[in-house]
Amino acid sequence: MSLSKYQIFLRTVECGSFTKAAESMSFTQSGVSHAVQSLEDELGVCLLSRSRGGVTLTADGRVLLPQIQRLCTEHHRLVQAAADLKGMESGLVKVASFSSVSAQWLPLILKSFGELYPNIEFEMLTGDYYDQIESWIVSGEADCGFLRLPSLKGLSVYPLHQDQLKIIVPCGHPQADCNPFPVETIATEPFIRLEEGDDYEIRAALDEMGVHPHVRYTAREDRTILAMVSNGLGISLLPELMVHNSPYPIVICQPPRSFYRQIAIAVKDKKALSNSTRLFVDHVRRWVAENGNK
Repeated sequence: MSLSKYQIFLRTVECGSFTKAAESMSFTQSGVSHAVQSLEDELGVCLLSRSRGGVTLTADGRVLLPQIQRLCTEHHRLVQAAADLKGMESGLVKVASFSSVSAQWLPLILKSFGELYPNIEFEMLTGDYYDQIESWIVSGEADCGFLRLPSLKGLSVYPLHQDQLKIIVPCGHPQADCNPFPVETIATEPFIRLEEGDDYEIRAALDEMGVHPHVRYTAREDRTILAMVSNGLGISLLPELMVHNSPYPIVICQPPRSFYRQIAIAVKDKKALSNSTRLFVDHVRRWVAENGNK
C-alpha cells in the first residue's frame, strides 16, 4: 500500500504551500501539486484552497485531516513493526534536519551507515530547526531529527556538537587577519543578517557583545549570505557548520568572544524506537563524536 499522496498532502498542509512542501521533500512543485490533486480526485472532495499566498485547508480538508494523519502514522508503525520482525537491519527511517546539517553531515553519515546496514531506507525532511522539526517528531512525521537546544517539547534529546559562531568577511578585507575580529567593525560595517527566526544564537551573541550592527541585507539561506559576503556586500556572523567548505571565497574570523549553538538529535520517545531508528541514532552519535570537529 502506497501512502505517498497522503504524506505529500500532510507536508503541504504543514508548509502552507506546494513550493515549500516540494523543497522540504526534494520533489518538484508540479509533482507535489499533482499528488494532492490525485488524492482529491480519489476521495472526491476538495481538500485545499489554492491562492497566490499558498494553500489552506477547506472545510472538508479540516474534517479529513485527523484521519489522514492517523492513517499515515499507523502505516508507518506497521512498516516498522514488520521490519523489526525481519531483523534489525531493515526498515525505513524518516530523518528531519536543517540545511547546514543536510549539506555538511548527512551525506557522510548516510554513506557510512549504509555500508553497515544496506537494507535500511531513508526519507529525508528539511525544515526549520526552531519549531518545524520538533513538530514533525512529535506528530510522528519524522522518526528522529537534528535540532538546536534547548528543545521546547520534552523530546528525548541527545546533544551532539557545539557549533561555534564565526565572523565572515570578503577576501581582501583590511581586518581579515585580526584575531579576534574588532567589535567596532562589526558595529559599523554593512551587516548581512540571517532571517529572523533562524538567528536566535546570532542575536544573543551580538547582544552579549553590546553590538547593534548596521543591517543592510537579510537573507534566509546561508549560501546566499556566503555569496553576498564574497562579493563585498557586507560581513556576517554565522555558525561554523554553515560556512565550512564554503563554495565562495571568504575569510573566516574569530569573534571577540566564543559563542555557540548546540546541535542535537532528538526522538519522541527513546523507549519506543524502532530497531532501525535506534541503530541510526546511535550511529549519528558515534559519527559526530569522531568527525564533528573536522
